[in-house]
Amino acid sequence: MHKLCFFLLLFVAKISFGQIEITWKTLEDVEFTDTYLEELDAYYYYPYFGPNVSALEGQEVILRGFVLAIDPVERYYILSKGPYASCFFCGGAGPETIVELELKSDKDYFLMDELVTMKGILKLNADDIYKCNYILEKAEVYRR
Repeated sequence: MHKLCFFLLLFVAKISFGQIEITWKTLEDVEFTDTYLEELDAYYYYPYFGPNVSALEGQEVILRGFVLAIDPVERYYILSKGPYASCFFCGGAGPETIVELELKSDKDYFLMDELVTMKGILKLNADDIYKCNYILEKAEVYRR
């Protein structure tokens, strides 16, 4: 009976605390090389993910950042380490400072530079140059 209670408690704990809280420092475990892409006749940063961030692939994570409302009508949002003026697109930051949000709900709407904590499944992307290197699938606002 005690073993059954222990395993039940362990199972409930796993469900309750399944998310891993990460920081932007965690996402710095990546290196980039300039890689030529014939299709575009241009160079782009090809990512090589380090072991710490690779271990998070497919895991549910929590990350706090600023929302970049790139195209709210199309529901295209990005979570950024810094506000719009200092993000990867505008400032001196790198691609590891943004995460593409694939929202769980089609009803979510965010303002530019809204500070939020998001929860979702982390996907690492090295191959699709039209998407960010980090993608948060089934993303939703995290409330403790």
